[in-house]
Amino acid sequence: MLTILFDGIAYGMLLFVVACGLAVTLGLMNFVNLAHGAFAMAGGYITVILVNWLGLPFLASLPLAFLFTAAIGLVLERTLYVHVYTRTPLEQVLFTIGLVFMSVAAVDYVMGSQQQFVSIPSYLQGQINLFGVGIGRYRLLIIAVCGLLTIALQFSLSKTRFGSRLRAAVDDARVARGLGINVNAVFAVTFAVGTGLAGLGGALGAEILGLDPIFPLKFMIYFLIVVTVGGTSSITGPFIASLVLGIGDVAGKYYVPQFGAFIIYIIMIVVLIWRPQGLFSRAVAK
Repeated sequence: MLTILFDGIAYGMLLFVVACGLAVTLGLMNFVNLAHGAFAMAGGYITVILVNWLGLPFLASLPLAFLFTAAIGLVLERTLYVHVYTRTPLEQVLFTIGLVFMSVAAVDYVMGSQQQFVSIPSYLQGQINLFGVGIGRYRLLIIAVCGLLTIALQFSLSKTRFGSRLRAAVDDARVARGLGINVNAVFAVTFAVGTGLAGLGGALGAEILGLDPIFPLKFMIYFLIVVTVGGTSSITGPFIASLVLGIGDVAGKYYVPQFGAFIIYIIMIVVLIWRPQGLFSRAVAK
């Protein structure tokens, strides 16, 4: 049972890193970016190219996957996304879902439709025995990396000057500009970091989630469930939601495999009946 709990925490952590960028853009920037999974897929394929084709060490490829994906996100934000920030949610959805289908077609053409696997080094394979519990080394790495990222993200958004500027820009961009805040630069950096985190999640998750051209479509519902269940007003909500959904999904597939694929949806329905606004979001006053 402890092994299942550990695997569920690792899976939940992975979901959080991939989905937290969506929580940032949706919750803080009020932008519906359904193409978020495409950036995660980009991070996965960048890691495949760096490790399998160019022979770089796996651990060295992780920060490069973050940087490359963040750079792609920054370029797209400055050239495409900036023009739809003020559009309606429906227009944002149509625009980003179009980007998803374009990314799927492009990756299928360049990389092929077959499943890709990242060559994990031998020291990250297998298990270690800790107090009688078999713990996967790769999943232990995921928990460590994702845990550190969660702390750094929460700190940067709540305790730093950049986090204050971001909140001010979201609350009232006009007043923020009047105070000397470069709102466009703040949004561009936030978007780039969010897409970089998605790329890092895709790089870490390629071994567990699998990697193919339909990755953004296959896991879009999972990212949306994490943000919906956790709420978009903080990072804490999606983090707790990711752990609950990850543990529930792994436990369900182990104990009731015939219904395992539905457990994550059952959790979402129960939570939303209890708290329609999400676990950690405040109800909107009528």
